[in-house]
Amino acid sequence: MLAWLQRHQVPSWLAVVLTMVCAYALILALAGALVFSAARLATLLPEYQPQFASLVDQATEWLGEAGVTQEQINSVIGQFDLGSLVGVLQRVLSGATSVVSDLAFILVLLFFLIIDSSSFPRRLAAAGGQRPRLVEAMASFAGATRQYVVVSTVFGLIVALVDVAALYWLDVPLPWLWGLLSFITNYIPNIGFVLGLVPPALLALLQGGVRQAVLVIVAYSVINVAIQSLLQPKFVGDAVGLSVTLTFLSLVFWSYVIGPLGALLAVPLSLFVKALLVDADPAGRWLAPLIDPGSENRSEGKG
Repeated sequence: MLAWLQRHQVPSWLAVVLTMVCAYALILALAGALVFSAARLATLLPEYQPQFASLVDQATEWLGEAGVTQEQINSVIGQFDLGSLVGVLQRVLSGATSVVSDLAFILVLLFFLIIDSSSFPRRLAAAGGQRPRLVEAMASFAGATRQYVVVSTVFGLIVALVDVAALYWLDVPLPWLWGLLSFITNYIPNIGFVLGLVPPALLALLQGGVRQAVLVIVAYSVINVAIQSLLQPKFVGDAVGLSVTLTFLSLVFWSYVIGPLGALLAVPLSLFVKALLVDADPAGRWLAPLIDPGSENRSEGKG
């Protein structure tokens, strides 16, 4: 965005300000949507206490008919408490303060990055005389990251709209909110689908019973398999140069290293490491075909 504004003769200081405002607004909107989703679910669940009690009674009767002893039934049923689930959501919201501190660090870092980015292309070009491979790798990293964001955004929007239509058809409360949650969690590779599925499936279970919950799970699964599991990985793989397996391992690793934010930043961070250790180092180029499924075809095309 900054480069586009500068190419259109917008003063550098104004381009920096506009870019910063848009970036801050987007990040805060996404973070706010996640917090609002958890808060809205926490306020909705107590309204379904009678339905939850009815489901527990049905489960108790079914376990009894299956030959499970009353003691075992009490042990199992005792682990399911709607109030405890609400308590978990409340603890998640109260623990958001730690996430806010991480978010504050990212916002401050982003402030300096945007300021530096106005002159960084010139400095990077100057460094190209001494380290041309590093400059090429950094340019490739930036391009791949932008493509990843674009592909994830487009497919996330498609999935979210289809999810909203399915939730409307199944009469699940707050379909647009859960569609927004589905859109945001689409940026989390591999497990984002599950995170976006839990709230609507839970509400469907409490409102319409097991049948409606199963229908929600089936609808989300079909949409996920058709779009996120079959189409999106192909486009994301081509865009970022990471295999599907490595994308999943990146999610696990970066989530362990820096926490929940690592799930959202897993692919860009892995691309950065790849640019430094593989793309910029001739001795590490042999790893490229193992990391990027399409690198061999691109090399043959150049040949």
